[in-house]
Amino acid sequence: MDDQTRIELEAAAFRTLRQHLMEERTDVQNIDMMNLTGFCRNCLSRWYQEAANERGIEMGKEEAREIFYGMPMAEWKAKYQTDASPEKQAAFETAFKENVLKDKG
Repeated sequence: MDDQTRIELEAAAFRTLRQHLMEERTDVQNIDMMNLTGFCRNCLSRWYQEAANERGIEMGKEEAREIFYGMPMAEWKAKYQTDASPEKQAAFETAFKENVLKDKG
């Protein structure tokens, strides 16, 4: 497989993942994703932002989140985010340290 085809297939898979999380599985909470997989929608939007910035495209966190979520983050939270139990919050703290903060160190 040539590089261009690989890139196009990877991009198609990413778009499908984004659509799935944005439209088909809005019930899946970010905290559950982070606790189970070590990443969430916010991580995906951050990776998108970082890729843009690496290519000289200025993009802030909120802009990247709006691109990924399809709406401002506050609107997404109001529509779809539910309260997390203290146990989920504690697990999130661990998952965040192990997966997000280690990437920055």
